[in-house]
Amino acid sequence: MQPSLQAPPPTAASQEYLVTLRNLISSGRRATITGLARLLHVTPQAASEMVHRLIAEGLVEQGDGRELTLTSRGRTIADAMFRRHALVEWLLIEVIGMGWAESDEEAQRLQGAISEHVGASLDVFLGHPETCPHGNPIDAAAALRRPAGVPMNSLASGERGTIYRITEEAEEDTALLSYLEARGLRPGAAIAVQSSSEALDTISLEGPRGAATLGFRPAALVLVLPGTADPALFHHIPVRATHLEAR
Repeated sequence: MQPSLQAPPPTAASQEYLVTLRNLISSGRRATITGLARLLHVTPQAASEMVHRLIAEGLVEQGDGRELTLTSRGRTIADAMFRRHALVEWLLIEVIGMGWAESDEEAQRLQGAISEHVGASLDVFLGHPETCPHGNPIDAAAALRRPAGVPMNSLASGERGTIYRITEEAEEDTALLSYLEARGLRPGAAIAVQSSSEALDTISLEGPRGAATLGFRPAALVLVLPGTADPALFHHIPVRATHLEAR
């Protein structure tokens, strides 16, 4: 009997590296072994060993400038894991009622246990979201369909906008994530810029829960759409999913 040539499924550790690399690339940052090590809280040596394993498995490529990219198969796996993570986050936030930071940690633990069948059923139950709860496209196809948005700090004093996307880089800052959630600055929220000063490094705005102030760098990690955005861009899970007690 001929041995199977099918590649073994990636380990949980491999999947974490692939998703982190995906998020680095999606947010426009340069992806390197050092950057991966910092985000994953491991030593550069440990990150280097894993990256070279992923290169050998045909999931990652490294350019002449040591920049890392995902192969087609690597991107497919990373997108699948990000999708599972996003679906679990929707469930934890909108159905169970967890906060953003807590749900991210729990989704990290649960995503590897979600089978393709359960993931597909969860996708139907949640109404086929195109983004995670923070507005980041759930896969490459969704990213191509959706507008890009502009950094919040590009809005001038007096301008209005709609919160569109809390970028993957912003999600890495739990304090920022918690502040945005507490002020109601979530995708779909209308804002009005009261003042914006690069010299003072602050942008002050009026949001759904009153005044909010951010530094210029954190504000750059939040994407907005100028003016009033199309409500269809923002996912709302079906009513049946938020009223399980009625069943």
